Amino acid sequence: MMPLTFFIGSYTEFIVPGFGGTGDGIYTVQMDMETGKLTVLHTEGARNPSYLALSMDNRFLYCSTEVGKHDDPRVKAYAIKDDFSLEYRNEQPIPGGFPCHITCHRNAVMVACYQTGNILQYPLESTGKVKPFQNNHVHSGSSINTERQEEPHAHQAKVHPNHTDIYVCDLGLDMIKVYRFLDNSLEPYPNKDCRVTPGGGPRHMVFNRDASLAYVMNELTSAISVLEEQDGVFHEIGTYASLPMEYEEKPSGSAIQIHPNGRYLYAANRTLDALTIFAIQDKQLETIDYQYTQGKEIREFNITPDGHWLIACHQNSHDTIVYKIQTDGKLTEMYRTQEILSPVCVVFQNRS
Repeated sequence: MMPLTFFIGSYTEFIVPGFGGTGDGIYTVQMDMETGKLTVLHTEGARNPSYLALSMDNRFLYCSTEVGKHDDPRVKAYAIKDDFSLEYRNEQPIPGGFPCHITCHRNAVMVACYQTGNILQYPLESTGKVKPFQNNHVHSGSSINTERQEEPHAHQAKVHPNHTDIYVCDLGLDMIKVYRFLDNSLEPYPNKDCRVTPGGGPRHMVFNRDASLAYVMNELTSAISVLEEQDGVFHEIGTYASLPMEYEEKPSGSAIQIHPNGRYLYAANRTLDALTIFAIQDKQLETIDYQYTQGKEIREFNITPDGHWLIACHQNSHDTIVYKIQTDGKLTEMYRTQEILSPVCVVFQNRS
C-alpha cells in the first residue's frame, strides 16, 4: 500500500506569553498506511505557519504567518516539488492581525484574521505566486462575552459545496458571515448570514455532503451548533454539548471534522484534551464516545480522505497521534510521536 504524504503546520514562536510554540515551520510528513507510523521527510522554515492550504491541483502550498498586526504578518506561497519538499515562490503583506486560517479556492486564497476581524482575498498567478490582495472585508460588531467578544474575530473561511459561497466563522459576533464570488471577486452576501446562540463564539464549521446541514464548533462554550439550510439560508436548529456533563473547567473548543461517510462527527476540546465522537442521526447528534488523547492543547486534527485514519495535533506537548477509525466511528490509537514540535494543522492533498 502506497504511503500517504501530507503537511503539518506549527507555531515557531510565542504570540503572547504562554501561547505559541517551538516548531520548525512546515513539516512534510509521510504515513505508513498499514501501521500509521509517521516519518518527517522535510521541514520548511516559516514564521508561525499555523494554518496551511493547498491549491486544487496540489502543485502549490500557502500559509499565513500568525503574528500580530504590528509584526508584519504575511501570506506565503510555495511550489510543491516532486519529493514533496517546498520551494519558496513569494509573499504578500497581510493588513490584519493574527491571521489564523487560510483556504484556497478559485485561483485565490482567503485569509481570516482573528485580531482585526477581517477576511482577505488574494488572487493567484498561474505560477502559484500570490498577488496583492484584491478585497479586504472588515467585520463590525460584538456579542455578549465582554472578554472575548468585544469586537469581531474572524476565525475560518469555509468553502460551501456549491463552490461559490464562502462562510466565515466570526467568534466575536456569534455569526457566520457569508460571501460569494462574483466575477472572481469575493463580495458580501449578507442575506445568507447566520447567527448562533449568543456567547458561543463560532470557530470552525463543516458541511454535510449535500450541504443541507452544517455543524459549528463554538470555542467559548464547546457546544456544537447544528445548522439547517432553509430556502437557501442556514438557521441554527439545535445545540449539543461536546463536553461531559460533569466537566467544570473552562471550555475551549478547537476543531471539528465530519467523516467522509457522513455518519460521524468529531470535535476537539483543548482543556479536556479529548475528541468527542458523535453519531449523526438525521438532524440530531448522539454522543457515542470521548477519546482522551493524553496530550496537552489538542488543536487541529484531520481525517484522511479514505476515512480510515484520524491524525491529531497537540500544540503544547508536541504529540502527533494517529488513530485508526473503526467501523462504529470510535478511535484506536496506532502511533504517537513527539518529533513534530508544536503541531497545529494537518492538510492532505486534494482528491482529483
